[in-house]
Amino acid sequence: MTVTETSPETAPETTAQDAARALFAELTDRTPDGIWSAPGRVNLIGEHTDYNEGFVLPFAIPHRTVAAVGLRDDARVRVASTFSDETVEVGLDELDGLFPTLRQAQGPSGENPAVPEWAAYPLGVAWALRLAAPEGAFRGVDIAIASDVPVGAGLSSSAAIEGATATALNDLWHTGLDRTALARVGRRAENEAVGAPTGIMDQMASMLGETDAAIFLDCRSLEAQLVTVGVAEAGLAILVMDTRVKHAHSTGGYGERRASCELGAEIMGVPSLRDVSTSDLPRAEELMDDVTFRRVRHIVTENQRVLDTVRVLREQGARAIGELLVASHASMRDDFEISVPELDTAVEAALAAGALGARMTGGGFGGAAIALIEQDATAAVSEAVTAAFADAGFTAPHLFTVVPSAGAHRDA
Repeated sequence: MTVTETSPETAPETTAQDAARALFAELTDRTPDGIWSAPGRVNLIGEHTDYNEGFVLPFAIPHRTVAAVGLRDDARVRVASTFSDETVEVGLDELDGLFPTLRQAQGPSGENPAVPEWAAYPLGVAWALRLAAPEGAFRGVDIAIASDVPVGAGLSSSAAIEGATATALNDLWHTGLDRTALARVGRRAENEAVGAPTGIMDQMASMLGETDAAIFLDCRSLEAQLVTVGVAEAGLAILVMDTRVKHAHSTGGYGERRASCELGAEIMGVPSLRDVSTSDLPRAEELMDDVTFRRVRHIVTENQRVLDTVRVLREQGARAIGELLVASHASMRDDFEISVPELDTAVEAALAAGALGARMTGGGFGGAAIALIEQDATAAVSEAVTAAFADAGFTAPHLFTVVPSAGAHRDA
């Protein structure tokens, strides 16, 4: 394995696709065999339910990660990205020695990983794809990555990297996997190569996204149904409020919540919290300590809120889901305790400015919140949120609207 330095220069107005092409040319002095991309996602509702085999309702967003990829004549994988000045190169036969994470550590406590974390995503996908499709036509590749998905905002920039890389390698290596299988590859890369104990929601949203639709996903069976959101038709918009408080799934808080959920399921004698209903909560409260119970209560009630949101969208439309979004945020703030003051401020300011509903989205401990607002109130709500952050002494948020968009695909 080798790590070298590179310093890609791109103009501020350069698109992610342009940036990926330019970086590939700088890296290889040739044109790529193709350009692939995958989106980030917003989770409309259903937080931390995915790894509990529950229900989620995400949608893909217009912001995408682009991978310019070309085959090599040897058996080495070289990756570069516009968000790092390093280029990492490994042999295909080295991947099994790098991953999973336990073999990545050079020290007894997992310090000093063998590759930088950003590189573990595409390299982890290459590793996991070879395991999932051992008959593929594996050759070395050069991969240049650029993205306009905000990093650390809870919009799944990681799944976008995984989706773009997996889609590209699936084509170039002729592995023939479908979108669900590629989502599994991405999850394995994130869980075992990067060491982030996430579920499969992000990867499924990035792979299966469709215009104007959310993905109603059963995380146990992986059955997915498209549900029309109809926000624009209803005269509404979805405002993303990136607090600029960075979060990382591979750090402690996320893993602690997952451990609490597993303990709760064990206490209830079920395979996962998917098997606990709201009617079981009184018994759960009797059996558990307060913290474990509140973690369980969030998951159980959040699963129900996803089901209710799907039903309401189908029967009444987007205007009727606001209260469910607000209840979801309260549960994450009070029971799961994954919100932060900036997220609470964004939600409260948006609601005070007339939003129909608002909630944090993503894994928590930072990241972004979303607000369901009137289309013609975008400026007013944005100004109110910005002012609330200034009054609280917080860094100014990054605010933008999103619409449900297409999933991973080849661009060129």
